[in-house]
Amino acid sequence: MPYRPDDATAPASVYGQTKREGELAIIGSGAKALVLRTSWVYAAHGHNFVKTMLRLANERDQLRIIADQIGAPTWAATIADVTALALHGWRREGWPEQMAGIYHLTASGATSWHGFAEAVFDEAIVHGLLDPARRPATEAIASRDYPQPAPRPHNSRLETASLSATFDVVLPPWRESLSRCIRALAG
Repeated sequence: MPYRPDDATAPASVYGQTKREGELAIIGSGAKALVLRTSWVYAAHGHNFVKTMLRLANERDQLRIIADQIGAPTWAATIADVTALALHGWRREGWPEQMAGIYHLTASGATSWHGFAEAVFDEAIVHGLLDPARRPATEAIASRDYPQPAPRPHNSRLETASLSATFDVVLPPWRESLSRCIRALAG
């Protein structure tokens, strides 16, 4: 079940705790503000899962990828576009206080890290960034089989209906956004 913006939070890491403290500080300031939560962010630039998978595809024949953590991969360009649309709509309405608050902003749909990696490889082949003969075999593994320094939630899905309804935005499917990002990487 996706988390709603008003669900109770229980950050499991220092990173999550500091993000929550920032939200509370903004909301507690009394300022009219939008807090946009997102997850599984990737882009054509910087360090992120998509770029790591593309690099590893050219370095390894086999990859072990977590399959029991579910979320919505969200392209940074989608976050920028939707943020601009929300702010424009809020300004157009005269910045009403009832539109302020916490919203979730992710692509629509969900997948596992393993499913995301498979989609990255599919799109990379389609757009000429990966030779099909170089596509690595992937093994779906459990979180317990890939120790990480900080705990990661098994469910990172975020319910976005309030953002869509309040600001009249349509969030694209994660696969569609991934295709656009890979196409941008292919130039």
